[in-house]
Amino acid sequence: MRIITGKYKGRHFEIPRSFKARPTTDFAKENIFNVLNGYIDFEDAAALDLFSGTGSITLELLSRGCSQVVSIESDRDHHRFIQECLKKLSTDNSAIPIRGDVFRFIKSCKQQFDFIFADPPYALKELPQIPDLIFEKDLLKQDGIFVFEHGKDYDFSQHPHFVEHRAYGSVNFSLFKATVTTVG
Repeated sequence: MRIITGKYKGRHFEIPRSFKARPTTDFAKENIFNVLNGYIDFEDAAALDLFSGTGSITLELLSRGCSQVVSIESDRDHHRFIQECLKKLSTDNSAIPIRGDVFRFIKSCKQQFDFIFADPPYALKELPQIPDLIFEKDLLKQDGIFVFEHGKDYDFSQHPHFVEHRAYGSVNFSLFKATVTTVG
């Protein structure tokens, strides 16, 4: 796993072979971040990385200058790996790795974020409800961006906050944006 750009560009981390998590491929990660550059300035943004897995997205966000990255991962070994990577980078308090259930976190979170990334296991039965939960709990700031990684069998294009879909090989991303609708 490597960091693509920013202050930690080129740093590599060896993922233990025993890990169940499948990190977003470098190819997909690089391409989706190129798309995101048209939507958001990561410098000083507050970000949330749900289903963090190996921490690849968390590390990328920190490298790109996010002022805060909260990462949620339930697996003990994966969470420990993320903490070790953060120590190797000597990040300040801008990284907040939390070991816990994503759905409990979403339900209790009172903070809003400029950017949210979610990469749940593709077989997760609650996967289709995640975009609705993000918007029901008002986790995105005005004009905030939510990127949802999912398998090819899902189509979120009818969601009211859907912006666009991108596919890179077997990796699919749906992008959503928080906007205030005016009545009139």
